Amino acid sequence: QVQLVESGGGLVQAGGSLRLSCTASERTFSNYAMGWFRQAPGKEREFVAAISGYGGHTSYADSVKGRFTISRDSAKNTVYLQMNSLKPEDRAVYYCAARASTVVPTTEYEYDYWGQGTQVTVSS
Repeated sequence: QVQLVESGGGLVQAGGSLRLSCTASERTFSNYAMGWFRQAPGKEREFVAAISGYGGHTSYADSVKGRFTISRDSAKNTVYLQMNSLKPEDRAVYYCAARASTVVPTTEYEYDYWGQGTQVTVSS
């Protein structure tokens, strides 16, 4: 069982930045593809970004390309989501997810483990 703990959410003004972190309990962290998803009030959870086990491949939703960057530090068992140029529509609960995979999953159904989520609020 992989446990994931997110942190770094908060309130920021439009145009600002936040960095989310997700730390995994799994020692073989590099065997896991990691993803970030978000769920806004009244909406379904949607894909944001994902990264392969060794960090060589990434994928982004069109809505965040050029603004968000996913990265990972295997020594710390942590995946990051750097969010720049935040917009009010980025407001959501952000979740990290993990899957033992060599590919980069982009749908929530492909992930096996989930964190509890961290709230991101962007004021206009």
